[in-house]
Amino acid sequence: MTNKLSKIINAWVPEQSKVIDFGCGDGSLLKELIDSKDILGYGVEINDKKIEECIAKAVPVIKQDIDKGINEFESSNFDISIMARSIQCLKEPSVALNRMLKLSKRCVVTLPNLGYWKCRLNLASGKMPVTPELPSSWHETDNIHLCTINDFETLCNEESINIKNKVFLNSKGKQSKIAAISPNLLAIEGVYLLEKE
Repeated sequence: MTNKLSKIINAWVPEQSKVIDFGCGDGSLLKELIDSKDILGYGVEINDKKIEECIAKAVPVIKQDIDKGINEFESSNFDISIMARSIQCLKEPSVALNRMLKLSKRCVVTLPNLGYWKCRLNLASGKMPVTPELPSSWHETDNIHLCTINDFETLCNEESINIKNKVFLNSKGKQSKIAAISPNLLAIEGVYLLEKE
């Protein structure tokens, strides 16, 4: 995760809040939030190596498939849930979004944009649509939904999910006014703060 992306998420997470991070990876974001915002944080991860890295950072983590794991937390009351660069890997993204917003007041979702112009060129030439967040070969990716910015915003609208804030990143992983002009074509990644209407 880029430094800029973690700063955007950090700004949206309240001090001393209860946070769950689905697909937390090595726990770096949660560790940063624990240290800077004094949050009570929990991670959900499926990769054993990344779980070990979370434990080494003293980040509480459980091993769970996100598609199944969100149900495990229904009785919990989180202030915010996070799913960074994982939603496109889920079997049912709409179900996951709605469940996240039942167990937390708000959620942060980030996703690589497959509508990005370089991805389109790669597809037109018969190549894998590559972004910095995606592997160079189709068989190395966990992505099962090749989602664009427009696709995601349409999904939010269909599910009556309110987009409270959004930021678009350029190919250098930085917030960009140019990418915001036409994010479906010019943004490499979208970062969203969501809540249920």
